[in-house]
Amino acid sequence: MTRFSAGDPKARRQLFVDAITAHRQRASPFLTIEVDETSLEQEADVGPAAELGIPWVQFADGIVNLDCTNEELERLKSLLDTFPAFKIEELTRPENAEGTNVRVSAKADPNRIAQFCEAIVREVFACPEDVTVWVTAV
Repeated sequence: MTRFSAGDPKARRQLFVDAITAHRQRASPFLTIEVDETSLEQEADVGPAAELGIPWVQFADGIVNLDCTNEELERLKSLLDTFPAFKIEELTRPENAEGTNVRVSAKADPNRIAQFCEAIVREVFACPEDVTVWVTAV
């Protein structure tokens, strides 16, 4: 894997596919995708809720993992209607933390998982179309 960021929908999906492939080839514990904080500063009024910090998504062992606010969780549940092969496996609401940690089973090929991750960034986290994301761990 030679590039670690992308800033448009098509490039992000390809980045996610490449990261998933590299993660599987390396048998790494997980891969992490983070939204670029500087991309969000310009969209402060419409972007992700600051209360949970920078939006991130992790993938490992067929599970997509993310933290989300209550509003984001509702958007995630709606999104799952368009991804029937993906199901919420576990919701964790720690007492000392804001939001909910969500684990979603993702028994699909890298392309479909990449589409799902892109939809999380855009629809669940409400990021703008030109948001930059980084693969920070593979």
